[in-house]
Amino acid sequence: MLRRLHSEQPESFAFTPANREWAEAQITKYPEGRQASAIIPLLWRAQEQEGWLSRPAIEHVADMLGMAYIRALEVATFYFMFQLQPVGSIAHVQVCGTTSCLICGAENLIGVCKDKIAEKPHQLSTDGKFSWEEVECLGACGNAPMVQIGKDFYEDLTAERLAEILDELAAGTVPVPGPQNGRYGAEPLGGPTTLTDGNENAAKYNASVELAVTIGDTVKRIDGTEVPLLKPWTDQGGRAVGAAPAKEPRPAAGQPVDETGTTVQEAPAKSTAKPDPETAAEISGTRPQWIDGPREGKADDLKKIKGIGPKLEEMCNFLGFYHFDQIANWTAEEVAWVDQNLEGFKGRVTRDDWVAQAKILADGGETEFSAKKK
Repeated sequence: MLRRLHSEQPESFAFTPANREWAEAQITKYPEGRQASAIIPLLWRAQEQEGWLSRPAIEHVADMLGMAYIRALEVATFYFMFQLQPVGSIAHVQVCGTTSCLICGAENLIGVCKDKIAEKPHQLSTDGKFSWEEVECLGACGNAPMVQIGKDFYEDLTAERLAEILDELAAGTVPVPGPQNGRYGAEPLGGPTTLTDGNENAAKYNASVELAVTIGDTVKRIDGTEVPLLKPWTDQGGRAVGAAPAKEPRPAAGQPVDETGTTVQEAPAKSTAKPDPETAAEISGTRPQWIDGPREGKADDLKKIKGIGPKLEEMCNFLGFYHFDQIANWTAEEVAWVDQNLEGFKGRVTRDDWVAQAKILADGGETEFSAKKK
């Protein structure tokens, strides 16, 4: 298929300051003289910022990497994941049209897109909010038919449900992704037939959907302020974060590791268990007041706070936080402590301003997010 740049191009492109910092950090992952290896992540970041790849964006990335423009253009036009024309300001819908989805009703989904968005793929809707295309297999054959919208899959679809999803997106809400027929993942339609023990304690959503629900907005354009995505790739010493530090010389077998006399063979393995609430490491800031359990045995639904999903609610409870008024009273020092101690979700308290939301909820009010949760 011939892929050309769009006939109408913006005059210029520039990363947001935060995205520029992210992009420059990506380049440091590659050896000197090999910066061109960062071409795909940088083009992808430009697309996630703008929704599509313009010629100025491609050339801007090429300049950052010291590449000839034609080399960057070759990459952008080769991979179909790069959109070379404007897409809907709210969402671009990718309908899987490969065998499994086709025999399960993909043509009906395409019909919905033609009726509600535009007659032809890659055309913008009249209000400019949506666009669509048919794509090859997206790897969810067991949940056919399905579409990808933004960063997530919407599976087990009917034409009626896809129409509802588009209406919800147009109204400013973000439908919960994943299976749309009640399935947890890709188990049989009649329910699991094996490994059924313990299913009563299963999480409400599978891991992918839970993350999307926790973030709260799966179609948001990335501007670089997302804490997990902006984490620097190098420390002050120039070593890539996550890279193994230089190994200390290994002592001979039976020789003490340190002054305690412990040998390599005797050294205990590091525990992967969660820290005890009373002894959790205070990385920075001050630990907030915590309680042993919810008052009168009934905890507040912390998931009403935007940014808190089932996993984060469990972590908050583990650290002794069960009620809105606890979070509402956190000081800046206490917020810093919690932000550092939420493993895998560091910075989430500040990013979503839990304290401000909790103050409203603690007073019996509703936030825009909590009202949608009803």
